[in-house]
Amino acid sequence: MRVIFIGDVMGEIGQQMLTTYLPKLKSKYRPQLTVVNGENIARGKGITRALYKLILQAGADVVTMGNHTFDKDEIFDFIDSEPKLIRPANYPAKTTPGRGFTTIKVNQTTVGVINLQGRVFLDNIDDPFAKIDTILAELQAKCQVILLDFHAETTSEKLAMGWYTDGRLSAVLGTHTHVQTNDARILPEGTAYLTDAGMTGPYNEILGMRRDRVIERFRTNLPTRFETPTSGPGQLNGCYLEIDEQTGHAKQIKLISITPDRPLMD
Repeated sequence: MRVIFIGDVMGEIGQQMLTTYLPKLKSKYRPQLTVVNGENIARGKGITRALYKLILQAGADVVTMGNHTFDKDEIFDFIDSEPKLIRPANYPAKTTPGRGFTTIKVNQTTVGVINLQGRVFLDNIDDPFAKIDTILAELQAKCQVILLDFHAETTSEKLAMGWYTDGRLSAVLGTHTHVQTNDARILPEGTAYLTDAGMTGPYNEILGMRRDRVIERFRTNLPTRFETPTSGPGQLNGCYLEIDEQTGHAKQIKLISITPDRPLMD
């Protein structure tokens, strides 16, 4: 099975990069499944119904989220009715709308896509390691391929999740830190791993925010309003996967990075 995963789409430039380049990537790689993280698409924080539809129209099959899932009030109007939109599964189940994982049929293969959030330097929500065990107890019986978007801050927590689930998940793909890491690999038991898929958004800024505002914050240590620029060069980051549908083990993981310095090649 061929899969494309796209890292956090950030603001208007991220929207432009996604709608411009995802169709080209799909033509190049011919994925059978495409997953996009959309938690930053609405000016850097959250998602709206219109932008959710934009991601699907660009070619996504599943949209994952993260710690900014509920930053736009509008999401409460549609998250429960959209099975292709998932938020971190370790939000408290009794009080949180939406779903933390979904399944999708790809030809004769059932694929599970899970979203979890780390706890180090983020909200102290439910234990993601205990939650993945609970979810896998349900999904392993019916899914041949299972992917995880692990939205977490620290490299160590992401690595721990990768090693903890090696052989039980087809891929553990990190999001949230917005800088693509160069550690794509297949772990010994067959799980593809990437600490962070990177960001899809502004290229000449800092983590998707205007660099002058971020620099001002560091120089003065005073409250500064961060803003996502609406124009300028962009980047698209993610990865391409090939997965054995019989074993659920990854066969290949390859970084995707499209920037002004690294244009998309045929």
